[in-house]
Amino acid sequence: MSAMSETVDNKVSILVLQHPQEQDRVLGTARLLSGSLVHAKVVVGLSWRNLAHALGEPAEPRDWGVLYLGSAQTRGQAAPLVAIDAKGQPLADQEAARAGLKGLIALDGNWAQAKALWWRNAWLTKLRRFVVVPDGPSLYGDLRREARPDAVSTLEAVALSLQVLEGDAAVREKLLVPFRALLAKARREGVRDSKRDRRVRR
Repeated sequence: MSAMSETVDNKVSILVLQHPQEQDRVLGTARLLSGSLVHAKVVVGLSWRNLAHALGEPAEPRDWGVLYLGSAQTRGQAAPLVAIDAKGQPLADQEAARAGLKGLIALDGNWAQAKALWWRNAWLTKLRRFVVVPDGPSLYGDLRREARPDAVSTLEAVALSLQVLEGDAAVREKLLVPFRALLAKARREGVRDSKRDRRVRR
């Protein structure tokens, strides 16, 4: 992480469930995110028994939410973070849906990998569901191809979510500093998002 970036002491904990095939992406953001937040953890795998198993400590599902994979019904919503029901419909009382939230889970991987994580972990359906409605395209630009034009990186989605949940726009900006630095370096060096060579990893 850049010395210029600032660690964020987030109130809402972040747990990133990372698909194994995503951990070697050169421009992946999960590790960058966990290094930028005081209360964040990345776990790599395909399935976990329950929330506590994934988190590695006791946790109540009712206190946690998950960033859902998206919903057609949320497009066009004014708010950047929308709480939805099991059918994908925005909840009437958004403030109540966010009240008392202690943690948020993000699924890290491409569209197909994130879907695989969702379907392999049935306990995720017990959590509150939120959808991020980006206010612009991903900072990735042409460095990483996404399945959907409104897709953003895990870091961008979490940064936007924390801005809403903690009521502080500065949280998002602090998280984007090291991400912008990573992308600027990649563009200078002509690097596109690809797999790291595991043979040379330390």
